[in-house]
Amino acid sequence: MAIEEDRAIKAAMDTVVRETDNGYRVLGAPEQSVTHQHDIDRIPEFDVTEEMLKGSGDDPEAWLVYGKNYEQHRYTTAGVITPENVADLELEYEMSVGSGSSMEGSPLIVPGDPPIMYQSNGPNHIKAIDPREGDVLWSFTYAVPSDVVLCCDDNNRGPAVFEDKVYMTTLDSGVVALNRYTGEEEWYASTADHESGYSATWAPQVYDGKVFTGSAGGEYGVRGFHTALDAETGDEVWYTHTSPEEEWVGDSIEQSCCTNWMGATVDTEKGRLYLPMGNPGPDFDGSVRPGPNRNSCGTLCLDMETGERLWFFQESPHDVWDYDSACPRVLIREMEVDHREQTIDAVVSAGKTAWSYTLDADTGELIERSQPGVQQLNMYTMIPHIDEGRRMPFMPGAMGGNDWQPPAYNPDTGLVYYKMHNSPQEAWWRFEEYEEGKKYWGGILEDETESIPDGYNGHIGAVIAIDPETGQRVWRDWIDSDIYLWGGILTTSTGLTFAGNQNGEMVGYDAETGDRLWEFDTGETPISGDPVSWYDPGEEKQYLAIQVGGSGWLRRGKRDDRLMVFSMEA
Repeated sequence: MAIEEDRAIKAAMDTVVRETDNGYRVLGAPEQSVTHQHDIDRIPEFDVTEEMLKGSGDDPEAWLVYGKNYEQHRYTTAGVITPENVADLELEYEMSVGSGSSMEGSPLIVPGDPPIMYQSNGPNHIKAIDPREGDVLWSFTYAVPSDVVLCCDDNNRGPAVFEDKVYMTTLDSGVVALNRYTGEEEWYASTADHESGYSATWAPQVYDGKVFTGSAGGEYGVRGFHTALDAETGDEVWYTHTSPEEEWVGDSIEQSCCTNWMGATVDTEKGRLYLPMGNPGPDFDGSVRPGPNRNSCGTLCLDMETGERLWFFQESPHDVWDYDSACPRVLIREMEVDHREQTIDAVVSAGKTAWSYTLDADTGELIERSQPGVQQLNMYTMIPHIDEGRRMPFMPGAMGGNDWQPPAYNPDTGLVYYKMHNSPQEAWWRFEEYEEGKKYWGGILEDETESIPDGYNGHIGAVIAIDPETGQRVWRDWIDSDIYLWGGILTTSTGLTFAGNQNGEMVGYDAETGDRLWEFDTGETPISGDPVSWYDPGEEKQYLAIQVGGSGWLRRGKRDDRLMVFSMEA
């Protein structure tokens, strides 16, 4: 069946995003959610068990969790593609997903005969696909309310899967559970009032019978939270505000933001969640929120059973530069820190500051702060008031450093791989009255600056490898463009690292040296998705898939709706 005849795809294509003074609005969505079934009998019926999810990282045939494993390593043990033969990696096929909106997601692969891919993209559209042929088996489009407001596009960064269900966050700050064999809705749970500015765009996490999901809306004066839902029913298990009342002054806690708008890293051994934390609110006017503004711009650890806050590490206290720390945390077990004569479980993160931080997973203590991944010019210089008439370009700008782009960790090289921005921006602060559901920035951010900081090298971004034990920057590949570098990274047990870039290049790097060993030109469209890989024993091939299309916020580039799948025979 042609995609034009698929009712769910048509509903997604009819849904449009418009940029307004109050952010992005989603218009034309269906009044009711739409499921369209094709050849659903091809989907093997078996439960995706917790044991399978916990073993996803070691299973070359699976990609069952957003970050490949709960530790967010994005590391595959599929071993067909190597540095020696990667030059022969070829395009197996490309397909249109039928909705040329945000393409920032990570597909999931449930192993079987055939394997099943669950692929999502904006605006809240998801499919079950036979990845051997690129055939759509069912598709679903969620009915997004027309009064949803979004700071930064109609993103959906991926689904989660457990037992007989697949889960997707929704732009109106909810989670929808679908039958993974039929695409039919099983339940929907709202986590917050979208009319107040809350939304949801990340891939949820599922563990121990719970769906873990967070909060977005840090540009609308909301108050951040993380919550656990019952995976079978959608009922709330616990709900925790991320910011502590006792450490905020007066009523500033009510618009504190501190949202965690990327998914949690799950510590299955210690029963903890490690969350990336966003900006305080309002973004640029720090005068209305005295103090360090705990728990913003850093890493928050929660007890998985109760939601209790255990520890927090802050990267940018009393932030006025919009230095969110948004990317998923990498959990490294039993990391040897030779210069401290310690062996610890470490939580590693990189925020918009361009430093990577290695923390003790038990205490949140800073073990190592890395060399900067990109340039830091006029950094932490106080931004001017709007009436001063003064301009001050600073970098990293509010895009980072590392924004939401998920890193990868290779246990063989011991390196963490990041995509970072290297571009100046300008900001001004001013007093603004809070109004529910309206932008509450407390200032203005300019992407195009009138001048550039002295010493700027002109490169807009880079792919970077950092040693989390020593903080050494091991290699860096500068990228030149006028568009930002979005999307995630994949690394392999054979010594490769894959990343797409905003110039439409899919690149295979030597994971140790950063040498470019393979390049594929996908066209003029930026690649904003995250690569995933799996081995299919039925076809005796290793596959690599990536979503192609510009997205993100400023300088997002041309839209597209392609899923590209590469392969190599064993």
